[in-house]
Amino acid sequence: MRLFHPSARLCRELARVLPDRPFSIEFWDGGLVPATEPGTPTFFVRRASAIAHALRAPGPLGLGRAYVEGSLETDDIDGAFLVVDDWVPPPISRADKRRLILALLTAALPAGVPRRPSTELLLAGERHSPQRDAEAIRYHYDVGNDFFALFLDESMTYSCALFSRGAQTLEEAQHAKLDLIAQKLELQVGQRVLDVGCGWGSFAIHAARHYGVSVTGITLSQSQAELARERVRAAGLQDRVEIRIADYRELTGEPFDAIASIGMAEHVGQSQIDAYARSLFRVLKPGGVVLNHAISLMRPEEDPLADKFTMRYVFPDGEPLLLSRVQLAFERARFYTEHVEGFMTDYAVTLRHWHDRLDQNLDQAQRLAGPERLRVWRLYLRAARHGFDVGYTAVYQLKARKSQGRSAPQSGRE
Repeated sequence: MRLFHPSARLCRELARVLPDRPFSIEFWDGGLVPATEPGTPTFFVRRASAIAHALRAPGPLGLGRAYVEGSLETDDIDGAFLVVDDWVPPPISRADKRRLILALLTAALPAGVPRRPSTELLLAGERHSPQRDAEAIRYHYDVGNDFFALFLDESMTYSCALFSRGAQTLEEAQHAKLDLIAQKLELQVGQRVLDVGCGWGSFAIHAARHYGVSVTGITLSQSQAELARERVRAAGLQDRVEIRIADYRELTGEPFDAIASIGMAEHVGQSQIDAYARSLFRVLKPGGVVLNHAISLMRPEEDPLADKFTMRYVFPDGEPLLLSRVQLAFERARFYTEHVEGFMTDYAVTLRHWHDRLDQNLDQAQRLAGPERLRVWRLYLRAARHGFDVGYTAVYQLKARKSQGRSAPQSGRE
């Protein structure tokens, strides 16, 4: 007796309209579309809801939803990225498109209209308002300190490490990066330093311990602040390091001698980057130095907000900008640029260390974050590395100085 597979028609249509396929597709009911090239990734469609998600939200969002819920999997995430980026499907006639869509609908019928995964975040309110920024930060960073500790180094540094100057381990590379920033800031004993987006306190602790400065670190994440304070106490640096929960727009008081902003400007956005630069200018002493370390977009035609999967599952409202736009904001605020340095390949290596470490702790990671969030993070860390590997993104350190006796503009008008 011949068994009927609900995916059989879809398999035939896919094999016919895609005669050359650098991938395989295996369906939940035994249907198979084999690859036409060896050593290529296999996509496993575990349930009909994967197809329903792809039809409901065509493109990365629908595929991402299917992956997050577990109805779509692959045996090679890195190979899957290459397929998505490099493979160009052949032209498909209108008649073939109709037949393919009908086959997709037939295969998706058992799933009905799928629900969004529970981990998907839809933010309300004005983008990059203080309230919405705080919610976005909590979503990404409050997944849990213990979860981040599974793949970060002992210093809990969550930004690009510096491997290109001889470091062999992640710990050595993060120490080298923190020390490079301290040197660029020209830190001197007794100075007051601001650490914007201080995370778990790695730079604040490093600067206070090795350079004798006093540091005020600010973050919007409650869980980050709590662990950062514990780490400061463990290091015996309570008299020199203060961790606050604060927005950069709330900064007031006595000015600082130097400012570090490490991996924070990506959250600021196009609409607020000028206000961000003015805020830093306002709280920096004349002659003081700011070091802005941030991921940058490399393709002017790309809109970072167009990636709905990243916006809803990874970095809500995350908006890496072009280096030229960031530098323009600092110049508009009356800083002058002294030095710019790129670390694209360093971040690719850093992310490889991170996703390998996470993979070594999958059982514990799932207990801490749950299966959906874990799938998001395994995908995100590799997708981010892929972006640096192919030159879609880079990371830059921009060193700028506030000249003596100059004031920032009072508004965004030039």
